[in-house]
Amino acid sequence: MFVEQVAPQQVLLDLLGQVADPRARRGQRHCLAGVLAAGMAATLAGACSFAAMAQWAADTELDLLARLGLRRCPCEAMFRRAVTMVDPDELDLLLGSWFHTSTMLVNGRRVIAIDGKTVRGARTRDAAAPHLVAAFDHGSGTFLGQIAVAAKSNEIPAARDLLTILDQAQMLADSVLTLDAMHTQIETAQAIIAAKADYVLTVTGNQKSLYLACKRMP
Repeated sequence: MFVEQVAPQQVLLDLLGQVADPRARRGQRHCLAGVLAAGMAATLAGACSFAAMAQWAADTELDLLARLGLRRCPCEAMFRRAVTMVDPDELDLLLGSWFHTSTMLVNGRRVIAIDGKTVRGARTRDAAAPHLVAAFDHGSGTFLGQIAVAAKSNEIPAARDLLTILDQAQMLADSVLTLDAMHTQIETAQAIIAAKADYVLTVTGNQKSLYLACKRMP
């Protein structure tokens, strides 16, 4: 039986094609999915700005751009519009679903870490750098999703919101989740169990009763 092989970039383009295009139909010169795919490729090649993305595209052969769904080279303004106009949550969820296909099993289980991080180089004179809670696969280091911590909040509710998003995307079932001591909370553990997953949580002396109960175990 002959099974047609689909090129990896086509799978990515099909996925990015699901992102809602906020642009007017008239006058469109570039496919949105192609611009987003080229932006990803440029970023993986080291581009750290929209100008660098445009330079990467200008230095790239047209046949490679065509494989990314582009008929001509996008300019800096096109990359800027494409990235800033799309819904970031929608794009993040779609990319997380794509990355999920590259995860690896550890002793027969998928192991996902939930951890907080501050975005490097994003602090400005008037604002602190954004703090995120992210999920990544232990086996491959693959990123699965992230969510920003509200300015007057902390990682705990943000982690629960991220768990809800990942569960709705069917990424958690039968997985093992690891979280640090901050997330050793009843509500967080219940959310993981409700998603049909298991957890490994750290218990420290700041939760004295739970810590002593664990110490008494064989």
